[in-house]
Amino acid sequence: MNKDELIDILSDNSKNDWLFKEADRIRHENVGDEVHLRGLIEFSNICKRQCKYCGLRSANKEIERYRILKDEIISLSKNAVNLGYKTIVLQSGEDDYYDTDKMCEIIREIKKLDVALTLSIGEKTYNEYKAFREAGADRYLLRIETTDESLYETMHPNASYKNRVECLYNLKELGFETGTGCLVGLPDQTIESLANDILFFKELDADMIGIGPFIPHKETPLKDVSKGDFWLALKVMALTRINMPDINIPATTAMETLNPNGRIIALQSGANVVMPNVTSTEYRAKYEIYPNKICLGDAPEQCRGCIEGKIRSIGRTISSEKGFRKKV
Repeated sequence: MNKDELIDILSDNSKNDWLFKEADRIRHENVGDEVHLRGLIEFSNICKRQCKYCGLRSANKEIERYRILKDEIISLSKNAVNLGYKTIVLQSGEDDYYDTDKMCEIIREIKKLDVALTLSIGEKTYNEYKAFREAGADRYLLRIETTDESLYETMHPNASYKNRVECLYNLKELGFETGTGCLVGLPDQTIESLANDILFFKELDADMIGIGPFIPHKETPLKDVSKGDFWLALKVMALTRINMPDINIPATTAMETLNPNGRIIALQSGANVVMPNVTSTEYRAKYEIYPNKICLGDAPEQCRGCIEGKIRSIGRTISSEKGFRKKV
C-alpha cells in the first residue's frame, strides 16, 4: 500500500474487520499457523538513556536497579531450553557494564545450547555489532519508536535519530535478522507519521516488527499523557503484515496490558510470535518500562503453559523451529 492508502485505513475504523481478517489471511498464507515462542531474559534494568516514555530512564530514582551476571544468564537460558524455547532474547537497558568482551562471552555460551539468539541492548558502534555477530548472535532488535525525526529527538534527549537509523542499516549490513518497531500513541504523533513508520519498515526490509501502544509511567515526563489506543496499535500491526507478508511479528505484551485478550487478538490479526518472559520472578517487577505488565508473578513454567494453552485455543500450534524469516 502507498502512503495515502495507509492513512485512509488508519483513519477509518469502518474498515477494521476487513483489515484484521486480511492481515490474518496473509499471515496464514505466508508464514503459516505455527507460532514461534521466544524466551525473554531481561538481564539489566540499568540504563544511561533519558527516553521520556520509559520507566528505566536514568533519571528515575524510584526504581530498584539490578544486573544479572553471566552465570545466572546462562542458567536462565538453559531453563528456557528445557522448557522448549528455540530462541533466547537478551534484553536490557543501555548498561555499559556489559562491554563487548562480556557480551561476546555470554553470546558464545548461549549459542552452545543450539538456539537462535536475539539481542536487544540498544545503540552500539559498528565494530561492537560486528563482534556480537561474529560471536554468534543471530538477531538484533532496535525499535525506531517513531520515524518523525523531530518527535524522535523530543522523546529521546541527547540522542540522534540519524544515528538510530544508521545502527539499523549497520545491523542489516552485518547479516543480523534485524527487528525494529514503533510506539503508537506518543504525544503529537500523527496518523501520517504512523504511515511513514510502516513505509520505513518496508524500506529497511526489517525481518521482525514489534508494535505496541504507549503506556505512561508515573516516574517519567509523560506521566500525565493519555495511553495509546489498543485498536490503533493493532491496525498499524495489521497493515505492517499486509505490506510485509513474510516477516515475523510478535503479539506484544503491551497489547495484553491494555486488553486482557490482547495477544490472542494480535495473533488473529497478523502476528505469529510471542515472547514469554523467562526471567526469574525476583527481577521481573523491576524491569518496569511501563506499569502493570502482565505475568509479573508467574514462574517461567507457568508462562510457558499459559501461552501454549491460549495459542492452541485458537487452532494454532507451537513451532519446533528456531523461527528465522523465510523470504517468500
